[in-house]
Amino acid sequence: MPRRHMHVQVTHSMPPQKIEVFKSLENWVEENLLSLLKPIDNNWQPQDFLPDPTSDGFYDQIQEIQERTKEIPDDYFVVLVGDMITEEALPTYQTLLNTMDGTSDETGASLTPWAIWTRAWTAEENRHGDLLNKYLYLSGKVDMRQIEKTIQYLIASGMDSKSENNPYLGAIYTSFQERATFISHGNTAKLAKEYGDTELAKICGFIAADEKRHETAYTKLTDKLFEVDPDETVRAFANMMRKKITMPAYLMYDGQDENLFDHFSAVAQRLGVYTASDYADIVEFLVDRWNVKELTGLSADGRKAQDFVCNLAPKIRNWKRDFN
Repeated sequence: MPRRHMHVQVTHSMPPQKIEVFKSLENWVEENLLSLLKPIDNNWQPQDFLPDPTSDGFYDQIQEIQERTKEIPDDYFVVLVGDMITEEALPTYQTLLNTMDGTSDETGASLTPWAIWTRAWTAEENRHGDLLNKYLYLSGKVDMRQIEKTIQYLIASGMDSKSENNPYLGAIYTSFQERATFISHGNTAKLAKEYGDTELAKICGFIAADEKRHETAYTKLTDKLFEVDPDETVRAFANMMRKKITMPAYLMYDGQDENLFDHFSAVAQRLGVYTASDYADIVEFLVDRWNVKELTGLSADGRKAQDFVCNLAPKIRNWKRDFN
């Protein structure tokens, strides 16, 4: 069965007392997460990096983009398009966040701090796909109609983060994913600079900085969960890592290639944009960030989970070495 048609049975794994943990954190979210958002009037917008269609030099500016991108290798554009498609599937990610028990935006305009965060996070993320999409369109280097089909397929397919409507799992997933996108966009920025397109490097760098700030928010949330409920949180960490983190664009499909995501991933690995080593590094970073090795007073299952996640990064590296 093509991956885009896979359906996963939804399970709710949050008992009422655990939902109350997240309700009790609303004031903390208001003070600690909402403060990490940037005021809209002060934030960058895609147009800051793009030719001004109202200016006399608009067509000259487009020609400059096409000159800069002319000699950039096709493999780089494969990765950049994959990153852009991932960003453009944003409706799926907001939908996912709004499935979480205890933290969702129940009305679409709820005034709870959790709901305000989700909408504002989405609004900040929305700029990423807009900017990359327009830059790639103006470059003249890619088949935009095929890309647009792929975006539509991906949004229609949804995604499986394996978070089971559980915000403990959701906090682990988003912490991991925001760091992964920070690394990926940071590496596309470095490569763009090497290829001589400093404007594209700047674009990827600004997007990476947003992802880093969002990573800070979600890792900070997980810090708090480890503080108030360490046993449940470490078991959620192990649960998510046993399932393996699935990239948001895993169900990417263009109407032709059933293995499109695998082909995209292989190019990203080859260029060093996002690799198996990065995956292991993120696991290790999060274990250290949350002081998982120092946790005490855990249940038997909690101690097993602690042992699993603390030894996972070396296992991944050993597997990678043996595989190579």
